[in-house]
Amino acid sequence: MTRNPRLPAFERPQVAVLTGRLREPRRFMQVVAGPRQVGKTTLVTQALARLGVPHVFASADEPTLRDAAWLAAQWERARAEASASPEGAVLAIDEVQKAPHWSETVKRLWDEDGRSGLPLRVVLLGSSPLLVQQGLTESLAGRFEIVRASHWSLDEMRAAFGFDLEAYLAFGGYPGAAPLVGDPERWRRYLLDALIETTIARDVLLMTRVDKPALLRRTFELGCRYSGQILSYTKMLGQLQEAGNTTTLAHYLELLAGAGMLTGLSKYAGEAVRQRGSSPKLQVLNTALMTAIAGPPDPARSAAFRGRLAESAVGAHLVNAAADHDLDVFYWRERDREVDFVVSSGPDLLAIEVKSGAARTHQPGLDAFARAFPRARPLVVGGDGVPLETFLERPVRSWLTG
Repeated sequence: MTRNPRLPAFERPQVAVLTGRLREPRRFMQVVAGPRQVGKTTLVTQALARLGVPHVFASADEPTLRDAAWLAAQWERARAEASASPEGAVLAIDEVQKAPHWSETVKRLWDEDGRSGLPLRVVLLGSSPLLVQQGLTESLAGRFEIVRASHWSLDEMRAAFGFDLEAYLAFGGYPGAAPLVGDPERWRRYLLDALIETTIARDVLLMTRVDKPALLRRTFELGCRYSGQILSYTKMLGQLQEAGNTTTLAHYLELLAGAGMLTGLSKYAGEAVRQRGSSPKLQVLNTALMTAIAGPPDPARSAAFRGRLAESAVGAHLVNAAADHDLDVFYWRERDREVDFVVSSGPDLLAIEVKSGAARTHQPGLDAFARAFPRARPLVVGGDGVPLETFLERPVRSWLTG
C-alpha cells in the first residue's frame, strides 16, 4: 500500500450531497454529525469550495465552553456576509454541541432570518452524535436535515490512501491517522492521545455527568479487548474488578456509542423486551481502536487477533451502516448455537456468520437460526463463503435484498 495520502483530492459522497442541498433555496439547516477524526471539517470545507459563495467558519471546540453570546456573534458575522452578497452566504459552526443551550440560540436566530428573508444558509457540525441529536429534537424540529459522516469504509481508505484489506483491518478507517501507519508506534500514540483520550475527555466527560471517569475509560478498554465477544454486565464488572452497578456500566456503553467509539449489541429475539434485557456483544465502531489498545504486535497472538479484527470489521461495517439507514443490528445465541450478526430492516432479516479460516465448516448456528426464523437469509463471510473484502466493499442493504 502507498504511504502517500491523497486526501485533499478525495471527496466522500457526502460532499456532493451537502453541496447540492446548499445550492437549493434556504429551507433547512444542514447538520453534519459523526465521531471525531472522520473528516467532517474537510467534508464541509470541500462543499464550501464547490459552492463558491461567501462563508463564515467558526469552531466551538475550545478548552473552555463557548457561550450563547459567542454563537450569536458568529451569526452576525455571517449575516453581514449574506447581506452584502447577491448569492447569500453560509455559516458553518464546528462542534456546535460545545456551546451551552446551543439549540435554543440557533432556533431563535434561524427563525429571525426566516422572517426577514435573509439568504443565510447554516451548517452545524458535531462530533458527539448523541448530544447533537438531543439538541435537535429538543428545539429544532422541522428545521434541519442530517448529513451523517461515519467511519471510513474500506473503499474510501483504499481510494484516499491506498489501503488494502490487511491494512484496513489493522489500522481501520481514521483518515487523519493514515499518514502515520508507516510508523506503527507513532500511529498508536496518535490514536491514544489525540483521538481516544480527546473523545473521552472532551466529548463525553465535559458534556455529560459521569460519576466514575476511571470506570468509563476502563469500560472502553475492555470493549476494545473483547470486541466480538458476548459478556454479561456482571462478568464485565468482574473483569474490571469493580463492585459497581450494572446499570451504570450499561449507561457508559451508551455514552461511548454516542461518541462513535464502542457499542453493545443486543440479542435478537423478535421481541424488544427480551432484546433489551440481554447480555451485550461488545463491538468497536472502528478496528483501529482495537489495535491501539492492544499495543505492539505480538506474533503469538497474531492469527487469533486477525480473526477478531475480521469479525469486528464486519460488525463495524454493519453498525455504521445502521446509522445511515433503517437497519438494526443484533447477535443471536441459544444454548451452544450462535450467529455473529443479525440485521433487521422491516420484513428483511439477514443472519451472518463470520469465518476467519479458509476451511469449509458446518454452520450449526445459521441452521438453528433458520429453523427459529424461517424468513431469514443466511450469509457466511470468509471461509468458503463470501470473501471478507467483497462483503466490506458492498453496501449492507445489498446483502439484505440479494
